[in-house]
Amino acid sequence: MRDANVFAIRKALPRMSWSVQNLYNLWCRSLHPQKKVFFNRTNKTLFQQRWTAKSLMRAYHGDFINEGAFKRWYLPATLPDVRPRQQTPVGSTLALDDFAGRTEQLGRAERKKKEEDEKGLAPVGSLMVAEVERRIDVFIFRCCFAHSVYDARRMVIHGHVMLNGKKHSNSNTRLAPGDMVSVDPAVISFLQEPKPGKQVTDEATDASEAEPGPPAKHVRPSKPSDGLTPFNLPPYASPFIFLPAYAEVSFQTCSAIYVRHPTARPGYSEIPTPYDADGEIVRLAWEWYTKRRPRNRSKTQLARMPENREVGGV
Repeated sequence: MRDANVFAIRKALPRMSWSVQNLYNLWCRSLHPQKKVFFNRTNKTLFQQRWTAKSLMRAYHGDFINEGAFKRWYLPATLPDVRPRQQTPVGSTLALDDFAGRTEQLGRAERKKKEEDEKGLAPVGSLMVAEVERRIDVFIFRCCFAHSVYDARRMVIHGHVMLNGKKHSNSNTRLAPGDMVSVDPAVISFLQEPKPGKQVTDEATDASEAEPGPPAKHVRPSKPSDGLTPFNLPPYASPFIFLPAYAEVSFQTCSAIYVRHPTARPGYSEIPTPYDADGEIVRLAWEWYTKRRPRNRSKTQLARMPENREVGGV
């Protein structure tokens, strides 16, 4: 990701960062009536709508990944169908189970129907970017060890990260369930006391591979008490900051375990995204990639995948 003006207010493209400018862009895309995208009242063609949705998704989910590499290696082999399904009549099935005395199947079907009626179908559209969440730099950012995903990449490249107890410097590595990632506490900006007189700086230098070091912040320092780890939030981040359900984080040891792959269930998606997990932006971006993603992968390309390189020792 080489654009120095990644947090431009005019474009308002959310990124993986706790920068003040980015948080404003995130608010604009979520709540601002002039910046929020509504495809149900637009003069854009279907091609333009898909392109806009794809641009918004890529800006947040992997703008630091080459487009060709993203389409070939980070889209799952079998992509989920995000089109709304037709309501199928289940009354006849329930009546048949009731007549046959299959009480267990009848109860299970009734509970499933009630859950779908209340919460809707699982927002599986967001799982199209599940492979990006497996990247070690994205995982470090999700665990609040880095101020941005660009800062997390710098941590990995400069040797401040250990994977399963060994120093690791490949930011493209994808984690497997059970992997433990440890970060040097000296480079975690959230654990450092903010220097007085410093103002919030633009994180565009993070994108251009500046020298490693905690970015300057202007926040009130927290007061550590009774052995608690001090944690200094960046300004205005408290309404947005979170820890994902698939990560077990320990700030005492500055380490985190990738417990499992993110998933989705009716009414809930574990993929962190600033957009509706099953909304128009995700669906249109999915339609864009289904027409343009590479369909076949050769044996040589499969052998170069990160998990296959690690297993095969290539």
